[in-house]
Amino acid sequence: MLLHQPLGDYINEWRGLEQLYKDGKLKAIGMANCYPHVLVDLCETFEIKPMANQVEMHPFFQQQLNLDTMNAYGVVPEAWAPFNEGNRNFFADPILTEVGKKYGKSAAQTALRWNIQRGVVVIPKSVHEDRSKHNFEVFDFALSEEDMRKIAAMDIGHSEIVNHFDPQWIKMLHQWKF
Repeated sequence: MLLHQPLGDYINEWRGLEQLYKDGKLKAIGMANCYPHVLVDLCETFEIKPMANQVEMHPFFQQQLNLDTMNAYGVVPEAWAPFNEGNRNFFADPILTEVGKKYGKSAAQTALRWNIQRGVVVIPKSVHEDRSKHNFEVFDFALSEEDMRKIAAMDIGHSEIVNHFDPQWIKMLHQWKF
């Protein structure tokens, strides 16, 4: 089970997840949208650290510090929006397309492989069966170090999907009631 945002009383929410895990009611617990400073705090504070952290992670928002932090604490990184929700004409990006051609792969397959080679779990979304199959065809090749560097150079350093540091965004999230 993932705690979706480190907002509100997430410390007590984590305590609850930790207890459910200890009681054997959950097989794994983790976070989503957790940036490095919060992840370090959770890992240093609690007996049970997050087992996974699901964050936006793709060639345009690589979150290398977050990835390094997860690796340091043994937290499994999981990418949501590994295709940047199609922003920046993702599926026709010239760098991803050029690199992919060398391997007979699409821009999407290239991006998935890039994240996989970084040790990131990817869960691409598609409602089309052919695209879903296409997304699995990423285990028959490996990107070269040079190609990994080309893709690493694409990072713009921030999300274009959501700004977790925008006070208005946080206020809006607090108004949702479940």
